[in-house]
Amino acid sequence: MDPVYLYSVLSMGGIGAVLALGLGIASRKFHVEVDERIEEVEEVLPGANCGACGYAGCASFAEAVVEGEAEINGCPVGGEVVAEKISEILGVEGQSTNETVKAQLLCGGGIKETKKLSEYEGIKTCKAAESINGGTKSCQYACLGFGDCAAVCPVDAITISDNGLPVIDKETCIGCGKCVEACPKNIITMAPEDKLNHIRCSSHEPGKVVSKICEVGCIGCSLCAKACPVDAITMEDNLAVIDYDKCINCGICSEKCPTGTIEFNGRLIEKVVITEDCVGCTRCAKACPVEAIEGELKEVHEIDQDKCVQCGLCAEVCKVDGAINVIYKDEVEKEN
Repeated sequence: MDPVYLYSVLSMGGIGAVLALGLGIASRKFHVEVDERIEEVEEVLPGANCGACGYAGCASFAEAVVEGEAEINGCPVGGEVVAEKISEILGVEGQSTNETVKAQLLCGGGIKETKKLSEYEGIKTCKAAESINGGTKSCQYACLGFGDCAAVCPVDAITISDNGLPVIDKETCIGCGKCVEACPKNIITMAPEDKLNHIRCSSHEPGKVVSKICEVGCIGCSLCAKACPVDAITMEDNLAVIDYDKCINCGICSEKCPTGTIEFNGRLIEKVVITEDCVGCTRCAKACPVEAIEGELKEVHEIDQDKCVQCGLCAEVCKVDGAINVIYKDEVEKEN
């Protein structure tokens, strides 16, 4: 063998060996231990990568949780179930989760309900349309219907109806809030899942103006605010605004609204009656928001029908079967 060739082979082999040794030493010296719990936490997360937790994705959130930089209940999509699993992985006491929220549309003015002022031939997005004189509708607060909200929804919970309005599937919605950020009209909000009353309007125009440009817009009559038994509705610059923390789902506001602006997604109650099966535990009296229930401990309670607002909260907290009967309006109408 040529000595020069042999020398070259030995030299290259020697250099390779030295470099390999160096890399081995470096890998040991600079090795960073990866907490196995990060992968375990990531596995129990929904995998939506929606960013609602405040981090880039589920992987980033998992790392932050393990390192103590994020709250265990920080995933709004996973809710209580995921929070409990993370607690078990980390071996810490679980934290109470935030209230489950869903996206709600604050506009009912679709193609049928609002007037169109002009045709739009530009880029078919709400953001682009809004940049040109606020859009094509007579109401400057109305939904433009191009579906920016639907485009960013990570779970396809939003579709655009033939009437040009977003339809939000509450069962599919994960409450990430991306649609809220995408809407240039600011007419989508996050509301507690268990709340049934929603004001489908965002206009601050005077009532006379609203009545001319939208069939279902809020005209600022304040009938809903006056009728609300728990002051959950206030008038803010010609618009009725609901405080979800105070709302008791009675539906009275929806009944009083003359334009159908307020939507109630529950069953209206005709009457609530306490029966002889009541054991006098006082749970109902404590839950009643208008103090319409009276009675001594361990005695059958009574409801003052003049005070009762038919919210049904008493029936929800009652633990005794048959102690409180709720009669719904649709049942009465069916009988008649």
